[in-house]
Amino acid sequence: MLEAPPRQIFSVELVGQHWRFATSQDLPLMQAARAAGINLPSSCRNGTCRTCMCLLMQGTVRYRIAWPGLSTDEQRDGLILPCVAHAQSDLVLQEPRALRTGFVAQLNQSEQA
Repeated sequence: MLEAPPRQIFSVELVGQHWRFATSQDLPLMQAARAAGINLPSSCRNGTCRTCMCLLMQGTVRYRIAWPGLSTDEQRDGLILPCVAHAQSDLVLQEPRALRTGFVAQLNQSEQA
């Protein structure tokens, strides 16, 4: 019987915030970030609305969809869509809109007060 290859785990750093989270090549970056308590901006979560677009400063991602909602120029400039991007190496991302999940809850409570 063939054994499945071991799952590779990669580190993702959000510069500016100095936060890190782990992901595997099987998990979209956004899903891994949320599991780690980091909320990245999102709307459609299928690569079309571009709400989650952020800058890949270092590393490699791949997409499991044929046409993510990025132009060739945007891809060349290092922009990615974390809702559908899968890490292929350790990554460094720039996303100043990212929040810790606890911060989101605190902001919502203060708005209701």
